[in-house]
Amino acid sequence: MNRRLISSLLILTVLLLTGCSDQLTLENAATPLAFGIDLDENNKMHYYSTMPIFSRKKDRQSQQSSGTTNTLRQAKTKQDAFTAGNWQGRNLKVILIGKRLVQYEGWFKMLDVLFRDARNTVMDRVVIVDGNVSDLFRLNNKEQPQMPILIRGMVDTKSKRSETYATTVQELHRQFYEKGVTPYMAEIKIIKNDIGLEGAALLSEKGKYVTSLHAQETVLLSLLQKKAKAGIGLSYRIPSEPKTGPFATDIISFSASKIKTKIKTSYQDNRFQFDYHIKMTITLSERLFAFDVLNDGNELEELIVKQMKAELEKLIKKLQKHQIDPIGLGVYARAFQYKKYKKVEDRWGEAIKDATINVKLDLKIEAMGPVK
Repeated sequence: MNRRLISSLLILTVLLLTGCSDQLTLENAATPLAFGIDLDENNKMHYYSTMPIFSRKKDRQSQQSSGTTNTLRQAKTKQDAFTAGNWQGRNLKVILIGKRLVQYEGWFKMLDVLFRDARNTVMDRVVIVDGNVSDLFRLNNKEQPQMPILIRGMVDTKSKRSETYATTVQELHRQFYEKGVTPYMAEIKIIKNDIGLEGAALLSEKGKYVTSLHAQETVLLSLLQKKAKAGIGLSYRIPSEPKTGPFATDIISFSASKIKTKIKTSYQDNRFQFDYHIKMTITLSERLFAFDVLNDGNELEELIVKQMKAELEKLIKKLQKHQIDPIGLGVYARAFQYKKYKKVEDRWGEAIKDATINVKLDLKIEAMGPVK
């Protein structure tokens, strides 16, 4: 009898328990897909959000809300006043940050609620907006998918080709608190009422905007990061090939079928040294000039290596000039030269500026396409 009574009480207790104290029915929830923050000319922070309207009779695809705020938590309370349900951050696709905002150090602290409140997701894509975030939320192009879905799709698909970065809120948090790397994320811009993907925005170790990379530079950065996968595409002008009239007939394009990158870390002459050895096999996808690839392939390989190595070295100098390390070479320095790294970890930007970074590139043409 005692066992049956105890079992019955346990079953009754389980049935009376609720899964979570903050449960919310779908009918009472507002589901924003994008959230943005920016500064105005007076350095007042503004918030923006958009959520879909599920009705064929509406002229607009979504409902927008905006206003001024001191913190993102206060912004949620203000948005609740303009929505039929309770504002929830679980379904956010993208978080859009105005470039004017990231001109100031300390802006990352404003995202504290995203990490502290467990009801928020940390898989939203964080994207820098080159321009006013308000203009982005005012777009109402019926011929395109809704803005949040379009941007999320652009970032995710282009990041697979290493032309940008699908940096999540969680990954951005890691980049800010990892001393061996500086933050980076995707960057977009409104171009003639359309949303265009710029490439990547690079930040300092304190989170201040430093510079931007176009798509091809971003591919090269991914290559240095050992994140580039087979299928990346690159195009180069071959100076030895003449142009024909107004046409750019001196260009060759290719995609990488195999990539292997090795990084050797050392400390010499009171500075860190990183030696890259990159091996690639490529497939020609475009050749706009006459060349006997079958018989003189080695010569063409050398021409491509010369141009590609020059761009890699130019990119490295650009990073060193700005004292930033989106490559993450600080992680290698800590792993292989720990004692030396610990002395400069709080001023790694200065150390990376003085570092010696060498690049050796081996390239082999594997295929030249189905035409001669």
